[in-house]
Order: sequence, then C-alpha cells, then structure tokens
Amino acid sequence: MVRAKKVFLICCISLRCAFAQNSAPANASLTFTLDFPQSTPSHYSLTVDSSGKASYTSEGSKTSSSADQTSDAEPYRYNFTVSPAQRDRIFELAARTHYFAGSVDYNKHAVANTGAKTLIYKDGQRSNEVKYNYTPNPVVQQLTTLFQNLSSTLEFGQRLDYAYHYQKLALEDQLKSMEDAARQNSLPEIQALAPILKQIASDPSVINVTRARAERLLSKGGDESSRNR
Repeated sequence: MVRAKKVFLICCISLRCAFAQNSAPANASLTFTLDFPQSTPSHYSLTVDSSGKASYTSEGSKTSSSADQTSDAEPYRYNFTVSPAQRDRIFELAARTHYFAGSVDYNKHAVANTGAKTLIYKDGQRSNEVKYNYTPNPVVQQLTTLFQNLSSTLEFGQRLDYAYHYQKLALEDQLKSMEDAARQNSLPEIQALAPILKQIASDPSVINVTRARAERLLSKGGDESSRNR
C-alpha cells in the first residue's frame, strides 16, 4: 500500500511538471505594442509564441549619447527565446484575462497619456485584441509591466551593440545601468543578450572593469535561466 501511494504521488508530480513545462495552447502567440512619441523608443512591438520564440522591433531608439538619430533610421529588430518560466507566465496571465475577450481600457475620466498600448492574442480558436492607455485590470497591468521590462532589456542590447562597435568607452555606463536595473528586478531575460555580453567580456580591447561587469551580467543571466527551468 505504501509503495502504491509513493508511485501515485510520483506520477502526479511528473504530470504536474510536464504540464508546467508549457501551459500555452499550441500555435498561440501574444503581441504587445506601444506607441508613445514622447518616449524612447517611440514605438515597439514584442511577440512571444507558445514555443518561447520571440521577436522584437522598435523605432525611434536612442543608440548613443549624441543626438545623431534621424527620422528615417532603420528599425531595430531582434529575435530571441524567452525562458520557459517567462513564456508560461505570459500565457497564464493571458488566460486569466480570458484572452482579452473584453475591453480593458479605463474611460471613466481623463488620465495622463502613457502611450497607446495594444495586446493581441491568437491561437487556433481565438483572435482577440485590446487597446488601452491605462487599465485598472491588475492582470493586464502585470502583462504591461512584464513587456515594458522586456523592452528595456532588449533596448540595452541595442545600445550595447552600438557602443561596442562605435563607442567602446560608453559601454561602462550602459553596463552599470544594467546592473542597477537587475538589482531592482526590472531587467528580465538577461540571457537574451548573451551574444553581445560574451563579445564584450572576451574582448581584450575593452577595459577590464567593463569586461567584469559583462561577466557578472552573463552569470546573472545564467542563474536566471537555471531558476526558470
């Protein structure tokens, strides 16, 4: 009897773990876009699918400390893979909103403009979209913060790549800002920036203190990935 109970418990735990590995419906995708001309970037779009593959596009980003941006600058595009835990959290939050089946925008009275936001959910059975400036819905607020923080991480990646190729002395300030953001838990998915961080950390032409910061961030990204498995 005791042996049978143990086997039953092990099976239950295994099934629960298997379900947790991917709680998103098959062929599902979730897209968040922000249009806010007064911010940097002025527009971005981030899509995550049920396998964890993600794509990011932004426009109006500031890649250096100088005012060298032009209105016809090429959009920044980056493809990466989110961690399984982050993927599952994104789709679990979407499920809690009933996949954006109803309005979420606050319209009782005027509120400050924080940018035109859109959430789009698609799978084999549904295709829903909501637009909002501000929402009182706590679950949508969580999704908004999650995607905004992801955008911040990826914009750091764009600035690091620019500085590495054109302005190496600017790397120190960027990496220091990244470490500050990481300490505040507002820099998710650091491992998505592993390629540029590895380049910086292994380049002897970069000053040692800057290379050490890149190494620490790489290590933090590795720790984050291990926790999310």
